[in-house]
Amino acid sequence: MKSIIEVNKLSKRYAIRENVAYYSLRDTIVDTFKNPFLIFKKKAPYFWALSNLSFKVNAGEVVGIIGKNGAGKSTLLKILSRITPPTKGEVILRGRTASLLEIGTGFHPELTGRENIYLNGAILGMSRKEVSSKYDEIVNFSGVEKFLGTPVKHYSSGMYMRLAFAVAAHLEPEILIVDEVLSVGDAEFQKKSLGKMQDVSKQGRTVIFVSHNLSAITSLCQRVILLRDGKMFKTGKGEEVVAEYLRFGQGLLPQAKCANNSRFRNNFMRMISVQAHDSKEKILASFDIRKLIGIDIKYQILQDDIQFAANIQVQNSTGLLLFNTYETEQMKKDNLRSGFYKSTVWIPGNFLAEGLFSVRATLTIFREKKIMEIDYPEAISFNVHDLGEAGSVKKKGNINYPGVIRPKLDWERSKIDKIRH
Repeated sequence: MKSIIEVNKLSKRYAIRENVAYYSLRDTIVDTFKNPFLIFKKKAPYFWALSNLSFKVNAGEVVGIIGKNGAGKSTLLKILSRITPPTKGEVILRGRTASLLEIGTGFHPELTGRENIYLNGAILGMSRKEVSSKYDEIVNFSGVEKFLGTPVKHYSSGMYMRLAFAVAAHLEPEILIVDEVLSVGDAEFQKKSLGKMQDVSKQGRTVIFVSHNLSAITSLCQRVILLRDGKMFKTGKGEEVVAEYLRFGQGLLPQAKCANNSRFRNNFMRMISVQAHDSKEKILASFDIRKLIGIDIKYQILQDDIQFAANIQVQNSTGLLLFNTYETEQMKKDNLRSGFYKSTVWIPGNFLAEGLFSVRATLTIFREKKIMEIDYPEAISFNVHDLGEAGSVKKKGNINYPGVIRPKLDWERSKIDKIRH
């Protein structure tokens, strides 16, 4: 049986260009006559976003694509969606394809929500009658029925994405390609969307899913592909590939310094770094299970009177979210003046189990009844080990302890009278 998706020796090259002033054709011709040697000017440098990538996907498979930023995930999805042509190689798609790569994909901003439902159906090759048969399901799933007569340019990003996903998932494409865009929705809608993608796969349709939510990847995807520097680093079962990602694909990174760009800053604050350390503030990649683990977030406040809260989320190697903690007590205090600050949270010893863990760091800003976030998904990662020494759970014997946490709890034993039923 032929695969529904075939990627054969796929490569994509991009030129690295510096920002230059706009030149008209006349300016270019004049400059060339003034300096004819300009035609021999060295070409712009380039890099390969994808390099000799090959894989196949069978009908009904749900395949996850993971990798750190710059690994080539978005480039691959744009080529699969026929948005960007490859430099080398080929992609064969045997079926109608619907893509959700960014907010607004496939929607016309001037048309109403209702009109965009039918427009997307027409793009997928469906008749008006076929779209009408799915119309009520789309509207009920999206939850935006009150605004279907409004041009979608007036929708919030969450409403836009709810409707876009509802359309793509219900109009029965053979192939559904979904990028990280589901993170725009609230938790309830994300849960509905993941459930819908599972239903879509059970109906024999194919899903390609990219996400930084490793728990969603492992629970939804039958197979996961790990990209590294535009190449396939590993493919296989979800938990195995995610563990490899945290171990090698992402690497154990107990310290991360934030680039000074818009991703880590806004008008009020900027995130500077995130790091994991012991009680003596020594940065470590591996921690004794009995010892404290400190997580620092360093940041700069750019304006006076900023109210905010630092936050971390800790995931294990399967992508399962173990806990989420905010510095809520600090939020209640007076707003801070501009300057440099550090927020530290301590994870107690004998709390995490053995294994690999990743930390997501967030600064949540409360300003004029609005909430803004500076987010660093999987900022750092580290390992926790238990050598069975005094003070650990393994002190008595080499017993296997399953579970996502390993607390050392106090037990009591006492002799009691005969138990009467």
